[in-house]
Amino acid sequence: MERSRRIVVTGLGALAPNGSTTEDYWDSLIHGRSGIGPIERFDTSEYRAQIGGEVKDFDPERYGMDRKFVRRADLYTQYTIASAYMAIEDANLDMSAEDPERVGVVYGSGIGGIDTFEKQHTALMKGGPKRISPFFIPMMIADIGTGQASIVFGAKGPNYATVTACASATHAIGNACREIWDDEADVMITGGAEAAITPMSLGGFASLHALSTRNDEPERASRPFDAERDGFVLGEGAGGLIVEEIEHARARGATIYAEVVGAGYTGDAYHITDMAPGGEGGARAVRRALKQAGLEPSDVDYINAHGTSTPVGDKNESSAIRTVFGDHAEKLAVSSTKSMTGHLLGASGAIESIASILAVHHGILPPTINQENRDPECDLDYVPNEARKADISVAVNNSFGFGGHNAVLIVKKVED
Repeated sequence: MERSRRIVVTGLGALAPNGSTTEDYWDSLIHGRSGIGPIERFDTSEYRAQIGGEVKDFDPERYGMDRKFVRRADLYTQYTIASAYMAIEDANLDMSAEDPERVGVVYGSGIGGIDTFEKQHTALMKGGPKRISPFFIPMMIADIGTGQASIVFGAKGPNYATVTACASATHAIGNACREIWDDEADVMITGGAEAAITPMSLGGFASLHALSTRNDEPERASRPFDAERDGFVLGEGAGGLIVEEIEHARARGATIYAEVVGAGYTGDAYHITDMAPGGEGGARAVRRALKQAGLEPSDVDYINAHGTSTPVGDKNESSAIRTVFGDHAEKLAVSSTKSMTGHLLGASGAIESIASILAVHHGILPPTINQENRDPECDLDYVPNEARKADISVAVNNSFGFGGHNAVLIVKKVED
């Protein structure tokens, strides 16, 4: 699809279980380092799943948040601000030099302030309604990270949040780009954040039998596409991106990582948690993104898969890739970086988009670690265990969420 405005990525900010800066995160990915371990935030001795991908050594003051702000902000909001702060800094974006009405914020979060919700419910049960904080609602709601980011950074353009479970961040990035394509903004601060490693969240996902129970081998627990996968590992963190119109970026001398050329969204209309058989809805989302980008399936070099490490999900995604790419699927590199981070739910699409962008930028394919036993129903090139140098012109990022939400983003090397 021909567009008059082109969009490039000029800033990245990753806060992940295996790296609290973009540089550390990328270094961990290409060296196959996992960030998964025993959960330390609360006692998990009575839980079926006792492992997770926790963010290590997080200090909100490093990102300009004072103690008063922190007391009134759920951890997911703090992660939002931290990732946006890093992305703005990386982009060398001087907000005082920008028209604030042409800079917007769109972030995704699948669950939002669940830690606040749990703590305030405890306060209610122990002390009655008078013990509920007046900040409970504005700390909990899933849009408040986006709202706080607009306040903190002075962005007065399009401002909203997306909540589509594990597709939230990819929807957010695609929608942010559409604001620029539609000439509603020149720069967008976008991404996703999640802080859902909490007692209720862990227990809820465990009750669904969605989580890996390989508690004695946490670093080997997330094993997308492997025959012995037994569920996903809950992760947390955030990813922030600065996307902007290409001439705006060039005029201020910004470093350009990649160009965003397509986004595709579909619904399964099938089941509240399971993917449609064969990944039918995901396949349609990939096709829509390719059509928007004006690309053929044969143009794609790399897919950062949703790849959660669930028995049914990985099989269906592999089928979807074969459906869309046909014979070219044999030439595609496909990897799941969730093997190293766990599943960040609504933030997963953000840090995985960052991985896709850096793969294009550096010409390195991050691996899928823990590939030890081949599953005959998952028979693609999953870049097993070790990173690989490659000339990557076009990368696809897949994100599929509970409720049948599918979102796909396509990035490519910047031409001319």
